[in-house]
Amino acid sequence: MTPSAPRTRQWLPYTAAVTAGLVVIVGAFAFVQQREAGSEGPRTDCAIALQVNSSTEKAELLVELAERYNRSTRSIDGGGCAQVHVSALNSGKATEALATGWTDTGLPRPQVWLPTSSLWTGQLRLLDMAAGRAPQTPDRYSSIANSPLVIAMPQPKAELVRQRGPLGWGEILGLSGRDGWAGFGKPEWGRFTFGKDNPNLSTSGLAATIATYYAAVQRASDLTRSDLAKPAVTQFVRRIEANVAHYSDDSVDLLRSLAEADLAGRTDDMSAIVLQEELVDLYNTGALSPRQEGQERGRRPNVPLVAVHPKEGTFNLDHPFVVLPSADERQRAAAADFQAFLTEDAQQESFTRLGFRDHERRASAELLASVGDEPAGGLTYFEPPDPQVVAAMLDGWRTLRKKANILIALDTSGSMQAMIGTRTRFQVASTAAGKGLALLNSEDRVGLWSFSSETSKRPKSPYREEVPLDAFDQKRITRKIEGLHVEGGTALYATVRAAHRELLDRYDPQRINAIVVLTDGKNEYTKDNDLARLLDEVALDPQRPVKVFCIAFDRESDFATLDRIAKASSGKAYDATDPAMIDEAFVKLVSSF
Repeated sequence: MTPSAPRTRQWLPYTAAVTAGLVVIVGAFAFVQQREAGSEGPRTDCAIALQVNSSTEKAELLVELAERYNRSTRSIDGGGCAQVHVSALNSGKATEALATGWTDTGLPRPQVWLPTSSLWTGQLRLLDMAAGRAPQTPDRYSSIANSPLVIAMPQPKAELVRQRGPLGWGEILGLSGRDGWAGFGKPEWGRFTFGKDNPNLSTSGLAATIATYYAAVQRASDLTRSDLAKPAVTQFVRRIEANVAHYSDDSVDLLRSLAEADLAGRTDDMSAIVLQEELVDLYNTGALSPRQEGQERGRRPNVPLVAVHPKEGTFNLDHPFVVLPSADERQRAAAADFQAFLTEDAQQESFTRLGFRDHERRASAELLASVGDEPAGGLTYFEPPDPQVVAAMLDGWRTLRKKANILIALDTSGSMQAMIGTRTRFQVASTAAGKGLALLNSEDRVGLWSFSSETSKRPKSPYREEVPLDAFDQKRITRKIEGLHVEGGTALYATVRAAHRELLDRYDPQRINAIVVLTDGKNEYTKDNDLARLLDEVALDPQRPVKVFCIAFDRESDFATLDRIAKASSGKAYDATDPAMIDEAFVKLVSSF
């Protein structure tokens, strides 16, 4: 029976909103196969060119392995040889790009796709069916590496949790309630909150959401759409989502921030992070720590993470090798040979060194020593749900995810009148803000402040409440932004200080409490020029976390200072000093809520 075409899913606007900036975004991940490789270079007599697109977390390794392949003496069945070229793109964005003809990516159209998980091949199949075309990914595909989803916890907390014996997803991620760590005899550790990627953008976030549903129905397979609608299931998922500290667009960025905070002795409010095991190993070995130029890895963190495995089972990220219909007969033969090459022992050892399990799901002794032992008897894996169930899950997640209190502080200083092409900075920023607001949940609470310095329109204060913090009213906020007057200097510190106090006064423990600052400049307000005091005031209080997220808009922005402010609060600063990046910055920022 042919499945019916799915309705348009909520995650598509996230990728559509950044299409214009995609070339810039992926530029850092587009790898060229002409590195120095010792005395031997790639062969020049190969007539077959094979374009491979990889998910970003393994792309650099794939480049190295492709170079190794290209220097080899391998030949293709039927004669001749191939040269493999690797580019990289986030799996979710690659799914959307493949569904829309691979336009506007700035990357070669691939014949082979290496996403993080087969979940994405299923979603691409749904998109193709909805468009009335033959599916590009109709089959199941073999793995080149594997990495199970784990709950990563700082070692002291993980050891305490493990003393209770086998615990489930709900018992670990839902253990906060009113007691938090007091229920484990550690009241000084405060609330239990965890970090999780937004499932619309991240494979680990999507897998974590699926694992939560499986735990709710207490099965390891056959999840159905009717299961998703059961009150007990939605209550279970909502209870777990309520403990999210904030969402992230990228687990690697989340871990880099955690490593930096660990080495600097800063406090973080997260008790756990749900992500793939491979990243726990990279964190523990210093690969995600700040490093000096020329260093391959940074310092190992003071407190390592330990992988905790819930008793119901977990989801495996299977890194499939997908040959696309765009491959001709000779490219298919080359793809088969490259796949065989990747699963040979020498190449599998390279995956192992990066923290992956091999293509048959086996973990090395070094990996287990780094992340922690498996349960006796090994891991239980959930079966991937039907793609239509995943699509329905993503639709429903917007209503089940943790809601937010968001106070937006928009820079209206005179410099926002400067032109970017045919529009002012303020017009560009306002348009981006509108796109970002469209991705918020109707149950969020959102307020708007404007800030510059005292002006004729605002003589008593450098900032003003334009829309009170209340139920999200996008039309009202958009109209207010359109009518704002641009004039004056930039009272950055005074505004962040006051906004932080406002959210502390309006703090809601059932919500993510966050300030969003959009500015094109640096602090120009002499009445409040004390950065050290500001950093101290906004420093994260794990009991009442208020996080500051900043977008540095245009090249005159003081990104370094905005980054310090954000990190002090355990928030994040987004670099949109190239105005072409501002839409992408807003999409990433909104994915935190």
